[in-house]
Amino acid sequence: MAIRKATIQEQINAAIAQANPSDRPHVSIQAIAGPNPALMSLLGAIGQSFLTYYFVTVTDQAVLVHKASRMSNRPQQIVHALQPAEAMSAVSDIRRGGLWSSFRLQLPGQPKPTKMNVHRIWRPEMDHLLGMLTGYRPAA
Repeated sequence: MAIRKATIQEQINAAIAQANPSDRPHVSIQAIAGPNPALMSLLGAIGQSFLTYYFVTVTDQAVLVHKASRMSNRPQQIVHALQPAEAMSAVSDIRRGGLWSSFRLQLPGQPKPTKMNVHRIWRPEMDHLLGMLTGYRPAA
């Protein structure tokens, strides 16, 4: 199982290169969709069943959303590929927290935006990703 952030990023880059060799990733984050992951962890396996793991990546051509394996923490299939203009308007409700930050992402085919929770180890990448998409700048 990939635990180190650098290893995870290499796996994401390899998955993108396999899907589209001409596309180049700029920034990737790991996001957990659903309620607060810390609270769901307290509920054990039942709580974990409410969470979906994703990797969100901004590339030269699109914003890619990979589903992530719960067991190996590797990127699986690309579930959404958003055009940059579409992705800019799909992000809302950015919130920074001590351990978990979040933002809402309107995914195609979903009736309402999906809450994406991002752990603090991914916060610099989250800030960069959201800055690229929305011009977001965190408060100092």
